[in-house]
Amino acid sequence: MQILNLLHILATVVWVGGMFFAHNCLRPVVLAQLDPPQRLRLWNGVFGRFFPWVWLSVVVLIGSGQALVFGMGGMAAVPYPIHVMVGIGYLMSVIFAFIYFAPYPRLRQAVAAENWPAGGQALNLIRKLVMTNLILGLSNIVLVFVLPLML
Repeated sequence: MQILNLLHILATVVWVGGMFFAHNCLRPVVLAQLDPPQRLRLWNGVFGRFFPWVWLSVVVLIGSGQALVFGMGGMAAVPYPIHVMVGIGYLMSVIFAFIYFAPYPRLRQAVAAENWPAGGQALNLIRKLVMTNLILGLSNIVLVFVLPLML
């Protein structure tokens, strides 16, 4: 169980920590220092490096999460806040898959075509969805620490 917890925590740190860094640290500097073409090229490159790590994190989180729930007796045996946590995790995964398969390809295509307005629209949608996932991810982390108080 400790290895599963460790894997779960590491995957959370990679995904949620990466979103926090990108949105709250990198984004303001990029906005202040780069013009739209350079900004869009940078984000396209950053996402190209970060998104494979997110996919790995999603797989590890779902696998370790399901194994942890199974180890506690299955969904019927766990308290309702764990159901909420699982639901939030799956919602985050769906939002990420949408980002990856919808606005991210539009961003890549726009950057390749040097269509900066289209790239800006795709990036803005990605930003909003990443912020949504960041809020959900931080909420799940808070729930981990509030859960024992609720039981």
